[in-house]
Parts: sequence; structure tokens; C-alpha cells
Amino acid sequence: MDKASAKEPESPRKSRAGRDLPAAIGVGVALGATIILILLFAPRLWYVVVALAFATATWEVTKRLRGGGYDVALWPLIIGGQAMIWSSWPWGTTGILVAFVGTILVIMVWKLLAQGISHAPQNYLRNLAASVFVAAWLPLLASFGVLMVNQDHGAARVATLMIVVVCSDVGGYAAGVLFGKHPMAPAISPKKSWEGLVGSLLVGTTGAVCSVIFLLDNRWWVGLVLGPVLVICATLGDLVESQVKRDLGIKDMGTLLPGHGGIMDRLDSLLPSAFIVWAVLTALL
Repeated sequence: MDKASAKEPESPRKSRAGRDLPAAIGVGVALGATIILILLFAPRLWYVVVALAFATATWEVTKRLRGGGYDVALWPLIIGGQAMIWSSWPWGTTGILVAFVGTILVIMVWKLLAQGISHAPQNYLRNLAASVFVAAWLPLLASFGVLMVNQDHGAARVATLMIVVVCSDVGGYAAGVLFGKHPMAPAISPKKSWEGLVGSLLVGTTGAVCSVIFLLDNRWWVGLVLGPVLVICATLGDLVESQVKRDLGIKDMGTLLPGHGGIMDRLDSLLPSAFIVWAVLTALL
């Protein structure tokens, strides 16, 4: 066969972020449709979805941290994370706080006795700090995402969270691709630009105002407060995960979601956003 006529196998179409764009869009649409159906017809099932997602995310992050030399307490984190999420159903924020503190106490003892009572633990403070970080970063923040479903217009509050985060991502991606010239944090995430942040603020705030008016049937200015605060926190949440992955020398936390990476790679901006939406809507509605 003539070498000139031989065709190279086509690789999946990549986005500027280096992702398989068709796969990423397909997975995103499927996840979005699933969430919409749950919130419309079985909002309490949201607890099951979040509990399963964060058990998986905890396993992903723990595996990556262990690969980077951090001996993170996996089982206390998974069991304690479930306790934080499920205790918010009957006991609200009090249940979350008690479960979180209880998890930290268990982790302290777990790491102390990891090698038996007759052996001094190695790198105790380092491994304990990493375990506490995971507990606060994943299940603690996630608990506020499920807590909202028990409030008035609970499904609409969760939908508002999802809509504003998606609007922020879409606006940031589009503005970054079309106009991005000034890197925002090149040492942490080289592809993020100030132009992308402006796009996130404009589209995210628009989504917040529309969600507050049409989903929550409330005053437009609540969305005007919620939008910018959420967009900034979502962006910072994304940068936090980017820096964690940079420290560990990895691109993704996992491989479960084609075009996206792992579960945690889809939750990075949602985690701080869940707390912000809960706090702002609880205070202003």
C-alpha cells in the first residue's frame, strides 16, 4: 500500500481542554437528564444519588492521594461521609456537624492505631491532615447539596444550583475559547482566562436571576446576589482541584466518565457551590 494513501486512524475530536468533546457532551446530557427526572418525580432519591456519587468520589480521591504518598483513612471517610449526608435528612445542619466531628475523631484514632498500639505511626500529622481535608472537601460540602431538597421548593433549589453551575461553565468555556488571551492563574490552571471568568459571571448571573424568578418564584435581586458569589466560588473550587491534581502529578481523579475523567472531576465546582446556594437562599428567601 502506498504510504501516501494510508490513512491514520481518526482520534476522537478533542476540545481545547484536551477532552473527547462528543463523549463529554453525551455524558453531560445524560447526567443532566437523570438529575432533572429525579428532581421532578422523586426528589428524595437525590439522597441516594449523592450518597453513591460521593462514596465513589471519596474512593477516587483516596486512591490518588495514596498513590501520591498520603496514607488516607479510606473506610472512616466513606462511612463518615455517608453519615454526614444521611444525617442531614432528619437532623439538618446539626446532624451534619455531629457526623463531621465524629468522623474527624474516628480518623484521629484510626491513624494513631493504624500500625498497632505498640508501634508509633509514621507521618501521622501529614496523613491525618490529608484525611481531614478529604472529609471537609467532599462529604461535608456535599451534605449541603442534599440538605436543600428538604427545604421549601427543595427540588427547585437543587435545580438552581445545577443550572447556575452549568451556565457558569458554559459561559466561561465559550468566552475563553472566543476571547481568552489573559491567563487568570497560569501556574495552577493555564487554560483559565480572565475573559472566561467574565463570561462565567455574565451567563452564570443570568442563569441565577432566571432560576430565582421562574423556579423559586422570588425576587430577581436574589439571583443578582447569588450569581456572582456562586460563580467565583465555583471557579475557586475548580482551581483547588487543579492544584491538588498538579501536586499529585495527574490529569484526572478517575476514568469513570468518558470525556470528563472521574466523578470528582465533575464535582469540583459543585462542592463549594452547594454550600453557597444553601447559605444564600436560606438567608434571603
